[in-house]
Amino acid sequence: MSERKVLTKYYPPDFDPSKITRARRPRGSTPPGPKVQTVRLMAPFSMKCISCGEYIYKGRKFNARKETTDEKYYSISIFRFYIRCTRCSGEITFKTDPKNMDYTCERGAKRNFEIWRQDTGDEKETDEERLDRLEREEEEKSAMEELEAKVVDAKQEMAIADALDEIRTRNARNERAVGGKEVGDVVKEQIDEERRRVEREDEEMARRAFMTETGEKVRRIGEGEWEDGEGVGEGKRKNDADLMPPPPVPTFKRAVKKKKDLGAALGIKKKPTLV
Repeated sequence: MSERKVLTKYYPPDFDPSKITRARRPRGSTPPGPKVQTVRLMAPFSMKCISCGEYIYKGRKFNARKETTDEKYYSISIFRFYIRCTRCSGEITFKTDPKNMDYTCERGAKRNFEIWRQDTGDEKETDEERLDRLEREEEEKSAMEELEAKVVDAKQEMAIADALDEIRTRNARNERAVGGKEVGDVVKEQIDEERRRVEREDEEMARRAFMTETGEKVRRIGEGEWEDGEGVGEGKRKNDADLMPPPPVPTFKRAVKKKKDLGAALGIKKKPTLV
């Protein structure tokens, strides 16, 4: 520490103070050449170093040198920035692009692909190219409209053809009707005839069920016959029902349950009373 605070300094024997020149410039003037500042910034876009292949993501912080160039876009100054690669310390340069509100990579790195920037090029589009592009877009638009109109017409033709086929089928079915009647009437008559046939078969089966082997019809027993006792089995069952005692009358008196002796279950023996 003491070496920095000496009062005298070493001068070599061949030292000539007359050879020292000092450039004087007016106060407030800037030095010649571009103005350079040291600034702290973040990478405005993701890039790849050409020297070592290191990827530098967007937003990484750098200590950069900011240079004001002589270029201008209208009255907006264009700035150039110098940064170093984090792996190989190669110099990377990019500058501002006020026209596209973006940055342009100059050297030392290659900007990564971005889908929203693929249509924007560095070449300026002339009036003729713009007119050609508009004409092509108009032709493509008209072609799409024609295709959509053709699709709609085809759908309408298919719907009309289906309707005609349905009408022809209905007319042919009406022509095939029997006796000049409608097909629906003929089908209805067939259904009614089938229902009547089934009803006749059911009646015949019921008639056969109530006939004896000799062909006589089974006679129904009246109420007076039950009282006279003509029916053997039925009258016996009626007399047995008369001899049965009537059912007991229900009572709604509360039944008192006998308490269980739980002491015997637990092994507790009660002493007999002396009285």
